[in-house]
Amino acid sequence: MEIAMIAAVAKNGVIGKDNDLVWSLPDDMKYFMNTTKNHFIILGRKNYESLPPKFRPLPNRTNVVITRQPAFKLNNALVVHSLEEAIELCKKKNQEKVFIIGGGQIYKQALSLTDTLYITEINHAFEGDTFFPNYNKSDWEEISRVAHPTDERHAYSFDFVVYKRKK
Repeated sequence: MEIAMIAAVAKNGVIGKDNDLVWSLPDDMKYFMNTTKNHFIILGRKNYESLPPKFRPLPNRTNVVITRQPAFKLNNALVVHSLEEAIELCKKKNQEKVFIIGGGQIYKQALSLTDTLYITEINHAFEGDTFFPNYNKSDWEEISRVAHPTDERHAYSFDFVVYKRKK
């Protein structure tokens, strides 16, 4: 099973502030939705709860929510209590690919297990309190890069980049 992470990351590593995004990039949101569609996604409870209620669970994907709260329950998502348990569940469900979608702690735990990174590299630094984990780019091969300029809907330019872990 391929383990992928998907994140939008500012120049300074910021991915969020106060459990929310600090930018509005509609084409990145569309990219995220199209890339993860019809896959299992793994996310932390706080990240899940930060989603607008109308998008919980994220549609057209199986949401696997990690929490340390033993009694935590959700009606429309699978609840597990560790990253290892989430990955094992995805394997048992015969998934070919699973996406880790955050937040910061889940990304940090999953980085060493990850095969592919789907990173939207935002060409701007932001103030934030949640960061994507540092990773050594020499351990990864850039597979593709698509530039997206600023426009009337996007105040910041960004690149959609896919990295594969080198063997």
